[in-house]
Amino acid sequence: MPLPAIVRAMTQVLLSLGHGYSARALTRRLPPGWHVIGTTRSTDKAAALAAEGVEPLIWTGTDLGPALARATHLLSSIAPDDDGDPVLRALAPQLAAARLDWVGYLSTTGVYGDHGGGWVDETNPLTPATRRGRTRMRAEAAWQALDLPLHIFRLAGIYGAGRGPFKKIRAGTARRIVKPGQVFSRIHEADIAQVLAASIARPAPGAIYNVCDDDPAPPQDVIAHAARLLGLPPPPEEDFEAAELTPMARSFYAESKRVRNDRIKRDLGVTLRYPTYREGLAALLAEEDIPR
Repeated sequence: MPLPAIVRAMTQVLLSLGHGYSARALTRRLPPGWHVIGTTRSTDKAAALAAEGVEPLIWTGTDLGPALARATHLLSSIAPDDDGDPVLRALAPQLAAARLDWVGYLSTTGVYGDHGGGWVDETNPLTPATRRGRTRMRAEAAWQALDLPLHIFRLAGIYGAGRGPFKKIRAGTARRIVKPGQVFSRIHEADIAQVLAASIARPAPGAIYNVCDDDPAPPQDVIAHAARLLGLPPPPEEDFEAAELTPMARSFYAESKRVRNDRIKRDLGVTLRYPTYREGLAALLAEEDIPR
């Protein structure tokens, strides 16, 4: 038996394209017996991946045949651009010919567009209002057009270690921008990891999952709660219309919706570790080395 086939028979191999924040959280959750190949464009990041037990692979958007031949599972975290999905531009024929048990694509709840604070689930039509949302919608469709055991994960706003509000609150740079009626859904990195792991354990090709917590909330409430956990006064409220914001920052307020997560609970048996930002922020603070 050729060596790649022997490796495939003995080991579950995850090929992680654009091995970033969420994929690293998944890697930490995978049980013994898994081997992870993580692509990156940076030699410095490659060294960091190796230190975490991930096989690094410098990838600049060309051939990935040898890695794909070894892979049993594939996760793409690489964002699309205005010309489409760079992974599919480079690898669509190779992916179509690959022998994969599970494919995951990380998308965003931004594909739903603005619903004026109303609820959406996976059956809602996709009506993105931003460029980011539109490129993601097109990328989802392009992945779905391939004959792959595809699973799409629409992630809400991600937070976790290194992505909490406490550093900015301590530094006095956090802002409480208030736009009446504005709510966002969020998800802790650990809950992203458990959703992905549950999907790998229960493959359902063609499935789409919203990955978010139970409590869509106004952003100013989250900052105020984080300040209370630190025992500090919350930043003053700023009116959205008058606030000085970059175009990118302002675009995040273009859509307001509450995202349902029933499917990850019903179909994958997931019980969220952090069902609201309150539990998530408390856990982040408890994990910090800096005393309160």
